[in-house]
Amino acid sequence: MPESGIPDDGEETSGTEGGGRRADRAGAGAEGRPPGRAAARKARAKGGRGRKKPKPRWKRVLIWTSGSVALLVLAVGGGAFLYIQYLNSQIERAPLDLGDSDLAAPEPDENGNTPLNILLIGSDSRDGEENQRLGGRADLAGDPVRADVQILLHASADRSNATLISIPRDTQVPIPQCTDPETDEVYPAHESASINTAMYYGGPGCVVATWKELTGIYIDHFMMVEFYGVVQMADAIGGVPVCVDANMEDPKTHLRLEEGPNTLEGEDALQWLRTRYAFGDGSDVGRARAQQMYMTSMAEELQANMSLGDAGQLMDLAEAAVDALTVDDALGSVTSLYDLGQDLRRIPADRINMITLPHLPDPDDPDVTLIPDQEPAEELFALVRDDRPLDGEEEAPAGGDGEEGGEPPAEEEPIDPALVPVAVQNGTGADGLAPVDGRAGDITDALRAAGFARAETDSSAVVAESQTSVYYGDVDDRPAAEAIAEALGLPGSAVRNSTTHDTVTLVVGADWREGTEFPQEAAEEEEGAGEGGSAIDPDAVHSTEDNDDCMPINPLYTW
Repeated sequence: MPESGIPDDGEETSGTEGGGRRADRAGAGAEGRPPGRAAARKARAKGGRGRKKPKPRWKRVLIWTSGSVALLVLAVGGGAFLYIQYLNSQIERAPLDLGDSDLAAPEPDENGNTPLNILLIGSDSRDGEENQRLGGRADLAGDPVRADVQILLHASADRSNATLISIPRDTQVPIPQCTDPETDEVYPAHESASINTAMYYGGPGCVVATWKELTGIYIDHFMMVEFYGVVQMADAIGGVPVCVDANMEDPKTHLRLEEGPNTLEGEDALQWLRTRYAFGDGSDVGRARAQQMYMTSMAEELQANMSLGDAGQLMDLAEAAVDALTVDDALGSVTSLYDLGQDLRRIPADRINMITLPHLPDPDDPDVTLIPDQEPAEELFALVRDDRPLDGEEEAPAGGDGEEGGEPPAEEEPIDPALVPVAVQNGTGADGLAPVDGRAGDITDALRAAGFARAETDSSAVVAESQTSVYYGDVDDRPAAEAIAEALGLPGSAVRNSTTHDTVTLVVGADWREGTEFPQEAAEEEEGAGEGGSAIDPDAVHSTEDNDDCMPINPLYTW
C-alpha cells in the first residue's frame, strides 16, 4: 500500500486485514472521518497528486448561464405550448353542416389550389351578462338565437381576389331539414322562411346547410360571433375605420358619429353593425352595405397592422378571437385560425368585391320581407361556383393567347348533339299570360331536327318563366347547354347554372311564344341586359376602394 494510505488502482483490500472501506469506517477518528480520507486530505495539503485544479470563474459562469438559458427555453416552450393548449380549450366548436347535402368540394386547379368559402355569422344571442347589456332585451336570454348577420366570403383558388355576398336577414328562402347535433332532434324542412331563423334548427350548421341549398356553393368553414365578441375583436385590432356622409345618430342603437371618417372601437363597433334605420333608406339593404364596409375595413386593418413581430397584439387578438368566435370543428384550434389568417392575407386589398344578394319585395308581405331576384342571384352564385371574380378582371393565362413564349389555349372537344340528353319544359305561362299549349313539343321537334336526337318533352314539372333559359347542373354540361342555345338562336345569357336540374333542361319562357327560332329582337334585348349581358346590376357591386366613399345617412337621423 502506498504511503498515502489510498489504495492504488487494482490493489486488493480486505476487511479481515484491517484495510479497505470497512476498516476505515471501523477506525474512524474523533471527528468521525475515516483515517484513509484524513490521510488523503493531508497529502493534498502537501500538494500531492490527488489535487484537482478549480475551474476558472468564467467557465463556472458559462456553465451556470447555459443551464439557466436551457431551463428558460424549456420553460418558455412549455409555457407557450400550455398557453396554446389553453386557448384551444376556450374555442367553441360546432358541426359544419347539419343538412343532408351531398354537395362535393370543388376539384383543385392545375396548380393544386382550391377556392375557399367561409360563412361569417353574427348572432343575436342574449346569453351571458355582457350580451344582455349590449343587446338589450334580457328577457330574450335562453330563447332561440337568430343569425342576423350573414356574409359569404369566397376567396379565389389563386387568392387573387375575393367576393363577399351579404343577404338581408328578412330574405325568404327554403330551409332544409336539419338535425340538432346535441339532441338528435330532426327539424323538418321549411319551404320558405326568413333566413335569419335557420339558427333555430340546431345552430350555425343549419345556416350553412341553408346557404348550400340556396346557392349550390360548397362551404368550407363558418365563423360565428356574438355581441360581446364584436366589441372584443374591435378593441384587439385597435379600431375599425368607417365613414359617414353626415352627422348621424340612431336612437335605437345610440350610435352617434360625426360626418366624415370615424374609428369604431368597443360598443360603437357593435352598434354600427346593428344600426338599420339610420343607413340609406332605413332598410335591411342599407344595413348590409354598412356591414360590408365594416368587414372589409377590419380585414384591411388586420393586413396592415398584424405581424409576428408584435407578440403583444397577436396575443390580444388570439385571446379576443377564442373568446369571441364559434367555429366549425376543422377551425377549432389557434394554429388553424392563424394559418387561415395568413392564407387570406394573400388576397390583394383592392380585389375584394362586395354585393348584397339581388332581391325583390316579397309578394306575400312586400313592406316587410324580401325574396331573391332569381335571375341575377343565380348568375351571382354561378360566378362563385365557377371561381370567377365579380369585377370581371380574370387573370390572363401565362404567355397570352398564343403569343410568342406561351402555349395557345387548348381547344374544347366539339359537342356531338346526338349524344346530348335534354329535357324541354313549357314555361310560357309567366307574366300573367296563359301558357301556350304544345310549345315544349314544338321546340323538342326543332332540337331533334338540329341533331339533338335525345331531346325529350318533359311535362312532369309545371313551370312559368319570363325568359327562355338552358339550365345545366354539372359544370361539365355547360358546353352542351351552350350548343343547344346556339342551335336555337338563344343569347349567351340564356345559359345558366342550376342546382335544381340534374340534366340539361331547356325552359321555353314567355318571351318565346311562337316559332322554332328564338326572336332576334328578344335575343338582342336579353344580351344587352346589364353590363356585358349580365343580369347583375354593376352599381350593386362595391370594392374595397369604395370604402373611401362615405356611408349614406338617412336624413331623418342626422343632427
